[in-house]
Amino acid sequence: MKDKFKIIGKYIKDLSSETKDPETYIYVKDRILKYQLSINISSKAIKDKMIEVNTTMKLEDKEESKKKSYFEMTYASIVKISDDVKDKQELEKIILCDVQSKISPDLEKSFLDMLHNSGYTNMKFEKTLNFEKLYKQRIN
Repeated sequence: MKDKFKIIGKYIKDLSSETKDPETYIYVKDRILKYQLSINISSKAIKDKMIEVNTTMKLEDKEESKKKSYFEMTYASIVKISDDVKDKQELEKIILCDVQSKISPDLEKSFLDMLHNSGYTNMKFEKTLNFEKLYKQRIN
């Protein structure tokens, strides 16, 4: 089956890594594996069946603590949608699942590179992000 979309471009739109001082760095270095990852996907139409898809990943400590680091990255994809896509649900699946599955390796690598370059070299994803599974959970 032919893909119903084409990724024209992808880039890091916004990147933030905040650790305010050495004490916080040392504290967070021991706790970072307890931080929680969240993902938010948004999109907006550009023109000529093109859509900007923004995938935002955040890694943060949900517990109350004065010593926290904050990590966020917005990864933008410019997507051209095939003319035969007319159904809103089909478009939603393309944005939330299909595009995400295609960009996932670059998304994960970019986010981990930021964490590693911020001094948190022990950070890794235990498993690959499965957008197909997440999408199916969302619709059920």
